[in-house]
Amino acid sequence: MSAKKNQQKAATTKKVELKNEEIEVLVLRGGPSAEREVSLESGAAVAAALRTAGFVVAEGDINPDDFSALEQNDFDVVVPMLHGTFGEDGQLQKILEERNLCYAGSDSVASELAMDKHRSKLAFEEAGLLTPFSQLIEVSREQSLGSTQFECYIESCLEQVGTTCVVKPNCQGSSVGITIAGNSQIAKQAAQEVCAEHGDCLVERFVKGRELTVGVIGDQPLPVLEIRAAQSFYDYQAKYLDDKTQYYFDIDLSDDTLAAIQQAGLTAFRALKCRDFGRVDFIVDEREQIYVLEVNSLPGFTSHSLVPKAAAQAGNDMPKICAQIVRMALQRSI
Repeated sequence: MSAKKNQQKAATTKKVELKNEEIEVLVLRGGPSAEREVSLESGAAVAAALRTAGFVVAEGDINPDDFSALEQNDFDVVVPMLHGTFGEDGQLQKILEERNLCYAGSDSVASELAMDKHRSKLAFEEAGLLTPFSQLIEVSREQSLGSTQFECYIESCLEQVGTTCVVKPNCQGSSVGITIAGNSQIAKQAAQEVCAEHGDCLVERFVKGRELTVGVIGDQPLPVLEIRAAQSFYDYQAKYLDDKTQYYFDIDLSDDTLAAIQQAGLTAFRALKCRDFGRVDFIVDEREQIYVLEVNSLPGFTSHSLVPKAAAQAGNDMPKICAQIVRMALQRSI
């Protein structure tokens, strides 16, 4: 091992041994995406929890044109809480890596993969997990096909998936831009709108069932949580704004099924090589078939958010899990 690496390892070991009140943490929140308001709320909640746990905490806003937040303090750990584009898709993580900064959460490669729903589903299948059948509509094909043939291409993708389908941006979070379409006309219109506004569109076969989620902290799955939205599905409104959304830990599924969901959550998390914390979303049908939908590599930490709810159910409050996340980041050599 080189002298430089020995010095880095020694510095990291020394930081791990520090008390909470000796560790400076920068919480990044806000950002440029459609989920900015949620990110501001998540970041504020995490910063408050870390202060309660005794850490020295600074907060900063960051976007692709302004990195000044990274210059404000001699911090030991960065905790990104930017959801959506730039903050969750690997761009921010790559900037932190280029600056050789210690940060919490998944690295740039895993973050980019988790944000790409199509590539994630391929990884799930390779890991032996069930995921709803889907087709990717690539907007780059419009240039080579022309508008008329591109429209036929969209129709062909929809026909392969089936009448009732879920239309969503391939690279977005928090259910932004999602439509559950009950017929081909609605599906086609939704797909065209997604392509125009968000780029590549994923069209996924609709699976009727219960919406469940599993949080992961470190290498441990949290209790399974069932979501029952007042709306037709757990969309952005239901996730962050609607107090009528209901959450249940007392789920009438067999213990074996619940254990299998937790294991599937851990398998999906590992398949994308995520780290520290995340959330895995599922649909479980009436036959108790478990379908993984996606991994959220940087899930919300608001009052409505699911990972803090599940952690509390397991006996871990926000200060405890946020402190654990910081400690896991410190344990990694820079």
